[in-house]
Amino acid sequence: MIKKILTLLCLLFLISCGSASKTVRNTKQSSTSSPTSSTEKEPTLADKVVWTAVSYKGIPYRFGGLNEDGMDCSGLVYVSFKKRDIDLPRSSRLMYTKGHPISLNEVKRGDLLFFKTSSKSGSVNHVGLVTSVKRGDIRFIHSTTSKGVLVSSLRERYWKRAFIKAKRVL
Repeated sequence: MIKKILTLLCLLFLISCGSASKTVRNTKQSSTSSPTSSTEKEPTLADKVVWTAVSYKGIPYRFGGLNEDGMDCSGLVYVSFKKRDIDLPRSSRLMYTKGHPISLNEVKRGDLLFFKTSSKSGSVNHVGLVTSVKRGDIRFIHSTTSKGVLVSSLRERYWKRAFIKAKRVL
């Protein structure tokens, strides 16, 4: 498992470095400029948390699950943060009590999205981790009972209707 995660992280790092190096090659640099381009940046903690979460993509849903055998939504978020030494509560309801609320216009990679997906539940019962925000399309990784760990868009009717609040914990 650890080998899989390290391999995936290395691949993600190499891919991101490859795209950054293309930017450098296409940019004219004077002979006095430093070898590091101003467009390159160190990965943020949010990037690392998201990379960890994405390494679980395709894992099946399992209530209470915390590993490659199966994960529920809060288990995915909990493990992704925990592997980066950030403690969050284990359940989506308790996660909802952490961080500070933000508007959808402020959402960025690494933020949490909270949902109410059941009429039987009185409050939050689902959580997702924002992976990207591009032209207003907020994409998030989460675990669903039907498809396991996957990336969805907040533009999808189901998730748009179930959405409650966005929060920043980093």
